[in-house]
Amino acid sequence: MTASPAIQELKARLARTTAVTVLTGAGISADSGVPTFRGADGLWKDHRPEELASPEAFNRDPTLVWEWYNWRRELIATKQPNPAHTALVELEQRIDNFWLITQNVDGLHPLAGSQRLSEIHGNIWKVRCTQCGRLDDNRDVPIAILPECATCEGLLRPHIVWFGESLDPDDLQHSFAALRNCEMLLIIGTSGVVYPAASFGPVAKDNGAFVAELNLDPTPQSNLVDVAIRGHAKDLVPQLVS
Repeated sequence: MTASPAIQELKARLARTTAVTVLTGAGISADSGVPTFRGADGLWKDHRPEELASPEAFNRDPTLVWEWYNWRRELIATKQPNPAHTALVELEQRIDNFWLITQNVDGLHPLAGSQRLSEIHGNIWKVRCTQCGRLDDNRDVPIAILPECATCEGLLRPHIVWFGESLDPDDLQHSFAALRNCEMLLIIGTSGVVYPAASFGPVAKDNGAFVAELNLDPTPQSNLVDVAIRGHAKDLVPQLVS
């Protein structure tokens, strides 16, 4: 695939950049076939995600919530990182001052090899004890319902930031530090309307960074960035590192 002039210019600028922060969203996962679990296709047993992804739902019916997350885990387990994921790993290896912020919980970035990253909404392959707080990796498919903590036998929950919950302060601190200190911010596959991620572009831009958006469709952020390039992440991102 021949790179467009916009991609060629961005690639050249990237080659001169020593500090890069990347924000990814559902679009990069969609290129691996991961459903969004939202919108018209998001219904599961007559429930919307908003009805299941909350502390109140878990307290009311943890079995129902775990059945939904197990269904999601079974779907995601069949998916693999795509060329956009692997290109970002290559970019991380090239640039000393690099940080990846992802809104995705599917774990495809670490599976691809990303190490310097913040999964600000959590990771579906991690579980957290509701009693002792122990955090563990768990890739059981299917997962035992209801899962118990190996330490205290307390009830485990998905390590996901649910509606009504705050993001991890350490993740936020690291993310905003990366945004304030980067020379370039790449916004890939996200509409940029959910906070705090909606503020990431303006924060980087206010601190002098060049902000590029790579997304399939225009977003509310498109007119605010320095360059907006249309296309699939799996097609565009590898061209930046080829």
